Amino acid sequence: MSTADLIRHHLALLHAPGVGPTTFARLLAREGDLTRLFRHPPEDLPAPLRDYLRNPDWGAVESDLAWLEGADHHLLIRGGAEYPPRLAELRDAPPLLFVKGSVALLHTPQLAVVGSRNPTKLGEETARDFARSLARVGITITSGLALGIDAAAHQGALAAEGGTIAVLGTGPDRIYPARHRDLAHALVAAGGALVSELPPGTPPMRHSFPQRNRIISGLALGTLVVEAALHSGSLITARQAGEQGREVFAIPGSIHNPLARGCHRLIREGAKLVESAQDLLEELALPLRQALDALPPSLPEMPSSASVEGQDPDYACLMAALDDAPTPVDRLVERSGLTPDVVSSMLLIMELDGRVTATAGGYMRLHKRSD
Repeated sequence: MSTADLIRHHLALLHAPGVGPTTFARLLAREGDLTRLFRHPPEDLPAPLRDYLRNPDWGAVESDLAWLEGADHHLLIRGGAEYPPRLAELRDAPPLLFVKGSVALLHTPQLAVVGSRNPTKLGEETARDFARSLARVGITITSGLALGIDAAAHQGALAAEGGTIAVLGTGPDRIYPARHRDLAHALVAAGGALVSELPPGTPPMRHSFPQRNRIISGLALGTLVVEAALHSGSLITARQAGEQGREVFAIPGSIHNPLARGCHRLIREGAKLVESAQDLLEELALPLRQALDALPPSLPEMPSSASVEGQDPDYACLMAALDDAPTPVDRLVERSGLTPDVVSSMLLIMELDGRVTATAGGYMRLHKRSD
């Protein structure tokens, strides 16, 4: 089967009635050849599915192909080289992903940031600050483009000129909520990506948003919940992250804040309490290094301290504040003029990169590379 025919038949099966990710994978594994599946549908399949396979909706397929002709529009097939391997591990991984923007970004180390659609002002600021700090050291921020915490997370990553991915609950050509169209355009223009398992033209539907949450958590090394009520959709994402074997983090809040109760429940159930971006980086150090080591050489790596230092004056400032003897973090904060969270985040990535080492007395520079 040619590549063009393979794509057409995958798209046709995507539009088949009653075929979700699990059934899609089962049919592929059982039949192997999609051409045979459409020419000779097995008799044990439900009648509506057999009828569809004999007469597929080629009009819908042509509409999908027309969308794919757009600039920077992509279709990723599970099992293909460009399909993100972390997502492919899931039993119910999407058979197809429609992507607008950077495909390479889907292979980078990611943190999912989720939370309330109606957060407090402090919660919104916290999500933005965490995302900005993490994006500055090369972690891609993944969320769902929803109101509240999601939008704040994307905005924080953009403010740091970092990578950010929005997983949609609509087709890749539909932005919901509509007020986030400018944010979506800015995200793609800055080198980010919009991702959907739903074909172009799919409108917002209630069931689609909880379903897309497994993709948000499945792409990432871990999921951070900033604010969430007890019956929040963010708790669904956190639960799915745990079931997927990914880390779950939660930020505590006031006992008088209803939006802190979901986070407190997660912490009681085993989520890791975090109070700063440094807490997250320390917890993610091992999976982060494993993810970096697994990056194919053809894909862009997470920025090293050496590469970022030449572009970011803050890194140059911090490097200048370091000595050949151990220097306490508070002294580095004082010398550099940077915030403690920013200094701690930078130090961890510089340590992973082999440019500094932590000792009992603080941090000291290493000379494995020329400065």
